[in-house]
Amino acid sequence: MSPSFEMLRRGPEIKQVLAHGRRTTGSRVVLYVVPEGSSIRAGFACPRSIGGAVVRNRARRLMKEAWRGSVGRVREGCEVMIVARPEIRSAKLSEVSADLEHLLTAAGVLR
Repeated sequence: MSPSFEMLRRGPEIKQVLAHGRRTTGSRVVLYVVPEGSSIRAGFACPRSIGGAVVRNRARRLMKEAWRGSVGRVREGCEVMIVARPEIRSAKLSEVSADLEHLLTAAGVLR
């Protein structure tokens, strides 16, 4: 069973993380991290520039599944936003997972 995390759902919460978070850019996703709070909170965004609804939903599913694989090692008290880049369109789960793992390590949020 994977550790639980809360979702960033409200617009002001998401804008706060995007505006004040430390940005780390990967080949398929961009990671924003704000190291505050008491629990792990994550949000996922897929801009319309990625493609149509089907493409964006697939990208969102890939990002969420990659996050579920890494959240067990993320330290408590992090707010994270994961934003898709156009390169995610043809990516496989293993590629997105590796990209996210690299970004989480670079941001210093893994235990």
